[in-house]
Amino acid sequence: MVLQDNVIKEYLRNVYFITGTPCGGKTTVSRELAKRHNLLVYDIDEQFANHQKISNPAFQPSMNKAFKDADEFFGRTVEEYKEWLINNTREQLDFVLLDLIRLSQNEIVLCDCHLTMEEAEKYTEASRIVFLVKEPSDLVEDYCKRPDHQGFSDFINSASDIEKAKETCNAALKTLNEKRYNDIKGSDYLWIERTENSTVNGTVKKVEQHFGFAPKFA
Repeated sequence: MVLQDNVIKEYLRNVYFITGTPCGGKTTVSRELAKRHNLLVYDIDEQFANHQKISNPAFQPSMNKAFKDADEFFGRTVEEYKEWLINNTREQLDFVLLDLIRLSQNEIVLCDCHLTMEEAEKYTEASRIVFLVKEPSDLVEDYCKRPDHQGFSDFINSASDIEKAKETCNAALKTLNEKRYNDIKGSDYLWIERTENSTVNGTVKKVEQHFGFAPKFA
C-alpha cells in the first residue's frame, strides 16, 4: 500500500517540525521547548542507528555504506560526500515518518529534523514547522565544539590529514546548505537566523508564538 501525502499529513497533525540548516539551533530550541511544555522530542540523528539496524542494503544503500576509517570517509570528493549525505537523509525519511505517525497519535511530538521545504509542503502545514538557519561556513568547527557531537569531533580528528578532512567536510556542508539557506530566507515559511546576538529564550519565544504554545516562562 502506498500512502498519499495528504494521508500522511493528516496522521502527522500532532507533530511540530523544527528544521533548518546545520548549527541553526534545532537541538537546543527543541529541547528547551519540550522542557517548558512537557513534550516529546524526536531527534532523527539519535534514531539513525536504530533505523540502520532494520534497513535493507538493497533499498537503503547509503545508510548501510561502511567506511574502514576517517581517511576513507573524508577521502571522498566533495560531490561524493554531499551525494551520500543527501541520500542518507532521503533513505531514513520513511523510517522517520512511520515513527512519527506511531508516536504522535496520542501526544504532541517535536521533531528535530532535516526536512527540505519540498518535504515540508508534502508532510505538514506552515503553522507546524519552523526553519532555524545559520550562514553555512565553518560548520565543522561549530560541530566539534558541541558536547553532543563529541563522536564526530573524535572521528574527524583521527584522520591522517585533519585539516584536509575538515576542508572536505566544510566544503560539502557549505555547498549542500548554501542554496537551502538562501531559499529558506526567501520563502514564506517562518525562519529564524542564528547570529552572535541570538538567545535561546528569544528564539523559543518566537517558536512558541508561531506554534501557538502558551509561553511558560518570561
